[in-house]
Amino acid sequence: MKIAVLLPCYNEEAAIAQTVAGFREALPDATIYVYDNNSRDRTVAVAREAGAVVRSERIQGKGAVVRRMFADIEADVYVMADGDATYDASVAPAMVAQLVGEQLDMIVGSRVEQHQAAYRRGHRFGNRAMTGILARLFGRSFTDIFSGYRVFSRRFVKSFPSLSGGFEIETEISVHALELKMPVAEVETCYFARPEGSHSKLSTYRDGWRIARTIATLYRFERPLWFFGAVGLLLAAVALLLAVPLVVTYLQTGLVPRFPTAILVTGLMILAFLCGFSGLILDTVVRGRVEVRRLAYLAHPAPGN
Repeated sequence: MKIAVLLPCYNEEAAIAQTVAGFREALPDATIYVYDNNSRDRTVAVAREAGAVVRSERIQGKGAVVRRMFADIEADVYVMADGDATYDASVAPAMVAQLVGEQLDMIVGSRVEQHQAAYRRGHRFGNRAMTGILARLFGRSFTDIFSGYRVFSRRFVKSFPSLSGGFEIETEISVHALELKMPVAEVETCYFARPEGSHSKLSTYRDGWRIARTIATLYRFERPLWFFGAVGLLLAAVALLLAVPLVVTYLQTGLVPRFPTAILVTGLMILAFLCGFSGLILDTVVRGRVEVRRLAYLAHPAPGN
């Protein structure tokens, strides 16, 4: 069984050697790939000295790096982690064994911080909030949707239509698994503080906004009937609210003196019906897209087969 360890990196000179060494010890038969994303320090040289296979992705953003890794690398099992030495490499063999033994498609390493500095308060709150939103939108979720420590089957990696550009890639990965109802699991893993000299590239507010926008966009793509139906109901409610005085006046006098309001009500109601029909049509289209993605997923054997 061919195992590939995937480590996306950007300016991780201080941590990448420790990360590579940890996974080399945990998975001695695996091939460790470090994908550099335009680092301005010695990340490439240090990773190469540590014994990793080093490649580059010029399009900036973690999503672009993950897309390139998934497209280029051929393996039976993929272990993905960040190159900042915050994840516990020693649990990787157990995660791989569980993936193969239970024929799963993804295992998420749910982070349990070992130091207060490992997890910023804003990130902890944002993780809980986004996890709850995802559960409400898609019916189920993971306890840590933003974890960068994951183990994938080949059929997950080769059927994943990666579109994200930045740190919202973990959200897209989670939604892909939830939407296709893949067999998945979570394993609690230690989460350590970064080594001295290593700094987080995640912006609490900027990346949080991008992740929230990604969830809304994915919901519009994956649940168009509910999305456009809600918009249609809102427009219809506003139209009915504006129409009440017009109806009362008409019943009392037989006249419609506020003609512009009547035109607005008519327009809003037309838009409401258009939104409803658009949702129905797009829901049929999405069903076809899901079937195609499911067939692409089933074109690859389960882990261990």
